[in-house]
Amino acid sequence: MKNNADESARLEARLNAALRRFPDAPVPSNFTARVLGAIDLAENDSVRLHGWNWHFLFPRVAVAAAVLLFAGVSIDRYEVHSQRIALVKNLALVTSTQTPSVDALENLDAIQGMSQSGHADNDLLAALQ
Repeated sequence: MKNNADESARLEARLNAALRRFPDAPVPSNFTARVLGAIDLAENDSVRLHGWNWHFLFPRVAVAAAVLLFAGVSIDRYEVHSQRIALVKNLALVTSTQTPSVDALENLDAIQGMSQSGHADNDLLAALQ
């Protein structure tokens, strides 16, 4: 393991010596301004990609609206279908009940009179006194 560390240190020293032999590259006088301008441009592109870019957001908003519309219509259709099934069940229940007999229909007035709340008949009470 020590051999690998020694060998890498020697290789790094040789690389540094070879790099020192190269002459310094001429740098334009506006090098710093160009680098800072490139950084600003990259930051603006990054903000444009992650900010409120309608070209980026509009397709996503349109897809979300379509999904919500489809879900709303589906729920509405389900509700209407459920109401129709309940109506059919109630109608089947009503039609399956027995029809009243003719005797009960003849005495309908008496039966309805029995279900009414009792009120004192003042004329009858006066006659009994």
